[in-house]
Amino acid sequence: MKDCMTARERTLNFINGLVVDQLPFHPIIMRWAARYAGAKYGAFCLDYRVKCNAMIRCAEAFGIDWVTVMSDPYAEAQAFGVQVEFPEDDLPLERGGLLENLSEAGRIRPYNVKDHPRLMNRVNEVKQFKKLTGDRYFVVGWVEGPIAEYGDIRGLSNAALDFYDEPETVHKILDVITESAINLITEQVKAGADCIGIGDAFCSQIGPDLYREFAFEREKRLVDHIHALGAVAKLHICGNTSSLIPDMIKTGANILDIDHLVASMAPFVPLLGRGQVFSGNSDPVTVIQNGNEAVIRESVRRCNEESQGRCIVSAGCEVPPGTPVENMLSFAAAAADHK
Repeated sequence: MKDCMTARERTLNFINGLVVDQLPFHPIIMRWAARYAGAKYGAFCLDYRVKCNAMIRCAEAFGIDWVTVMSDPYAEAQAFGVQVEFPEDDLPLERGGLLENLSEAGRIRPYNVKDHPRLMNRVNEVKQFKKLTGDRYFVVGWVEGPIAEYGDIRGLSNAALDFYDEPETVHKILDVITESAINLITEQVKAGADCIGIGDAFCSQIGPDLYREFAFEREKRLVDHIHALGAVAKLHICGNTSSLIPDMIKTGANILDIDHLVASMAPFVPLLGRGQVFSGNSDPVTVIQNGNEAVIRESVRRCNEESQGRCIVSAGCEVPPGTPVENMLSFAAAAADHK
């Protein structure tokens, strides 16, 4: 029955509350995808063709319903002047160029997407996905959220202090980050992205008050822009977001990632509006990497029950690269079991 409905159709229908043949399956795979496809991670980050090939191979082999441009959080940071090293087969490393002093805040200006190879890589990835797969898969572009990006260009420790010590300057920089993200969103949707993910992981570390002061309106602005372009919006904040979920839902994002550190999704289901679903929240390590078929199936069953059938099957965050192939097959089978 899965062959009768494309992965793209399945996901869009599910988000809109229509009948689907099974729950959409959207595991977050980056290092795992590169390893499965036999690609070095440096090339996975830097060569969009390598990443597209890896993502499509995984989608075909495991019945995954989405393909994404995700690899690391440094593409926009490089456009803002952060220096990044790319080991041959490991995660990228920040090597300087951070905004060391807020007196230099004026150098943080909106970037032109077309001036930065890594940002254009992301646009070209979307084009490549559409060229190779047409409308078969749900194609997801990506931008860093304003708080996460501020942490990338300032350093997390400094950023955390800045929210208290220099709020006016922080607001000015966040506005530049948001304006730049809007430009990157536009280019990816023009290239064919069905959805744009907003990764704002640092928000789970700042608490609900600072989230409302610094993040909420800017995330909502990004979501509104995505919707105005006719695309779907996804909001990813990993960690324990229990205190943030009501506001995350109010941004209007269609897909809301819920990490395993959230004890239960059940209390938040009544807050979901039309065209909104959760994604998650199996533990990527203890369940997906280290569990067995029974453990994985039980986790997917629990997520489906807690969400009242309104949850895309996924781990709460990235699937670790050491996850056995057998476990990914069990994860996919568990998604297929739920109609």
